[in-house]
Amino acid sequence: MSAPLLYESHCHTPLGKHAYGEPTEYAAEAEARGLKGIIFTCHCPLPDGISASVRMSPDEYEEYVDLIAATRERFAGRVDVRLGLESDYFPGTEKWLEKLHARHPLHHVLGSVHMQVPEYRARYFTGDWFAYQQTYFQHLAESAETGLYDTLAHPDLVKNEAPPSWDFARIRPFIERALDRIAKTGVAMELNTSGLQKAIAEFNPGATMLGLMRERGIPVVLGADAHVPQRVGADYANALRVLRTAGYTEINFFLDRRRQTVSIDAALASLR
Repeated sequence: MSAPLLYESHCHTPLGKHAYGEPTEYAAEAEARGLKGIIFTCHCPLPDGISASVRMSPDEYEEYVDLIAATRERFAGRVDVRLGLESDYFPGTEKWLEKLHARHPLHHVLGSVHMQVPEYRARYFTGDWFAYQQTYFQHLAESAETGLYDTLAHPDLVKNEAPPSWDFARIRPFIERALDRIAKTGVAMELNTSGLQKAIAEFNPGATMLGLMRERGIPVVLGADAHVPQRVGADYANALRVLRTAGYTEINFFLDRRRQTVSIDAALASLR
């Protein structure tokens, strides 16, 4: 085992109202897993009460910043704790998000399309699941083009919203068009290991979409989407091997919103 190299690039705090365990517990798990650092990416506040039940409120944002700063200080010299954000792409909130991202220095901003939140569904779902999937991938591409994000999180999440309606061959042309647009922006995409816990038990994205990303040279960031401390760094070794099978040789993470790259072989050797 070599020196720690990897970061957990996607994890949450109880301020999001659906994660459990204190940030110190997440940082301790990162240390135990042989990770160099952990970047907290709690769900961002949104205006007008949008999906307020699963995210911090606007007036809790400073508390979040202070919480991560205190955790960073406590783990100094052991685990590199950084402040990030999982920031929804919800059309019409771009100016709000731009101001929010500028309030404090962030290390990693994840862009997410959460098609399951009631406000998004009320606006975009017409009863046709295939059309909804098309809308999701259209918005995924739009989110990359805003310039707001470093990485697009769990980029085929929509498959778990109505699993019987998911037909990859049918939706593939729409995915490919979205990926063509994303590739032009230089934005990274996430391989999210929490997909193994979802209705369609595979990583987000699945292997075929991952291959399409590789064909377009889209860089990949690894994240476990941890909502409990025990999920930090979960299934990283398996995910790295899946990436290697897809043709990737490198894995990425962001610090100071700049992409850092390490070889997959070195990353595998560094894990406990």
